[in-house]
Amino acid sequence: MRHREMHRADRTGWLRAAVLGANDGLISTSSLVVGVAAASSSSESILIAGLAGLVGGSLSMAAGEYVSVSSQADTENADTAKERAELLAEPDAELRELTAIYERRGLSQSLAKQVAVELTAHDALSAHLRDELGIHEQTRAKPLQAAISSAISFCMGATPPIVIALVWSTDHLEWRVSIASLALLAGLGALAAHLGGASLLRGAFRVTLWGALAMAATAGIGSLTGGLG
Repeated sequence: MRHREMHRADRTGWLRAAVLGANDGLISTSSLVVGVAAASSSSESILIAGLAGLVGGSLSMAAGEYVSVSSQADTENADTAKERAELLAEPDAELRELTAIYERRGLSQSLAKQVAVELTAHDALSAHLRDELGIHEQTRAKPLQAAISSAISFCMGATPPIVIALVWSTDHLEWRVSIASLALLAGLGALAAHLGGASLLRGAFRVTLWGALAMAATAGIGSLTGGLG
């Protein structure tokens, strides 16, 4: 029977983008709605602000993730091209380098050389990318995947506060949005921690804390500006 194992490393790219997008969408849009609600009693103003935050935020997240991850991909591609050229120009030196890597990891000199020779014969470039540069196929940068994940998850995170503002009256709306958003943030933080194999409580606490601070700050600013008006 084949022994199957499930690891979390291959989730790193999309999980990071999705969690960041959902948290950012929920925190930023909730904070925006809370701030406008604290400053104004107009339901139209609150909804417009929330929708503007959703559209602008999702596009901003997608663009930011795409540019950021593209820079990482450019670096990986440049290192791959450099390693490919070195393998063609100096194969013996590259073999010695690979052998030395395995020796430093605990293999004897003879076994390290045998492993290096066999891996070089199988796929020299992959061996050097993985063991010399730490570039793995499962964790390579994927800009488009990161951008799409961020945009979709941002929209999902931004939707609840807008729905609350649409369904409920403006009376104490900032409190309703804050409480519902903090509960959702705790759930998102716990889910992200679970998927990443970390502590559920720690994951929920750190996200909820920053969300509460953001909403408190915008509510305070909204109250001040509303009072000035």
